[in-house]
Amino acid sequence: MDLLNTLVDKGLRREVPTRDEALAVLATSDDELLDVVAAAGKVRRTWFGRRVKLNYLVNLKSGLCPEDCSYCSQRLGSKAEILKYTWLKPDDASKAAAAGVAGGAKRVCLVASGRGPTDKDVDRVSETIATIKEQNEGVEVCACLGLLNDGQAERLRAAGADAYNHNLNTSEATYGDICTTHDFSDRVETVQQAQAAGMSACSGLIAGMGETDADLVDVVFALRELDPDSVPVNFLIPFEGTPLAKEWNLTPQRCLRILAMVRFVCPDVEVRLAGGREVHLRSMQPLALHLVNSIFLGDYLTSEGQAGKDDLAMIADAGFEVEGTDTTTLPAHRREIADATEAADAAGPADADAESATVPAPSEETRRDLVAVRRRGAGTDLPPNA
Repeated sequence: MDLLNTLVDKGLRREVPTRDEALAVLATSDDELLDVVAAAGKVRRTWFGRRVKLNYLVNLKSGLCPEDCSYCSQRLGSKAEILKYTWLKPDDASKAAAAGVAGGAKRVCLVASGRGPTDKDVDRVSETIATIKEQNEGVEVCACLGLLNDGQAERLRAAGADAYNHNLNTSEATYGDICTTHDFSDRVETVQQAQAAGMSACSGLIAGMGETDADLVDVVFALRELDPDSVPVNFLIPFEGTPLAKEWNLTPQRCLRILAMVRFVCPDVEVRLAGGREVHLRSMQPLALHLVNSIFLGDYLTSEGQAGKDDLAMIADAGFEVEGTDTTTLPAHRREIADATEAADAAGPADADAESATVPAPSEETRRDLVAVRRRGAGTDLPPNA
């Protein structure tokens, strides 16, 4: 396909595709799918080889969030029967993180529900970061605490946070459909605050919320403009008790097309296969490793994931290798930018109808049995899955 040859050439030059080209990837047929994966896989291997970075989530505070994000099981008014608990103590968070590190995780992601942290919360998380780094040599720590106030990003960076995650989730045009308690610009501003403070920015999306192809392209192009170092791609986990519980719009094939499109638009960025992969990709997960270079190990925030040992077996069986702490994830040209920032800190073709095309109708045979609420790990007396 001329389209795929063009996209590979652009990806190897780090050149952004056109919107029409990105839309065309999402419009490819099932007969073309393996060609799409192979093309995007060439771009992935050029910048990241066959390495897979493992990340591990620690949910520091679960449930009871005042925000009304429709996709979230922790949202205001959620009836999802998830674990609910207040802040973990630093030692408990560190023990949870250690399980992931022992399983091969290179980065620990500390997440807390809520609109954003208070200054006291930042102090608490700063202590947790210090404890984790003291007890787990070489580990990267990413914080995900919601919207940041002035000065909080700098304090987290000073405490040792390597990265900050705040996802854009969906297009600016449709953001109001999934959340009314904050807007798209709030999220953009928080990502920019993290970057200005010298942290590596992590920002991604959620697919499967009823969005159009144009919405998906819009949010990925917005991410490209923000230029985060890592882009997590989540697939909606339709929790019972949330407004999007009936949104079962994804197939494994569509998930692969979405991942390929993200790779073409963000060729040299850490693209992470995140929440919902087990639910929607199912047996096609190994094929996705040809598109992404990063995954979460084990469980998620409020849902259970694939067993950690099965994640490791999947990576090995697919011919990939786990990225070690002695390897830098980002390609050299992106590392040079990060190194310069750290040094400064130390010194001080689709048709017209494609634009409005909606996602396929939900399958009549949805697999709600695949959504398993997390009952182990952080906030419980049971050992974590890693």
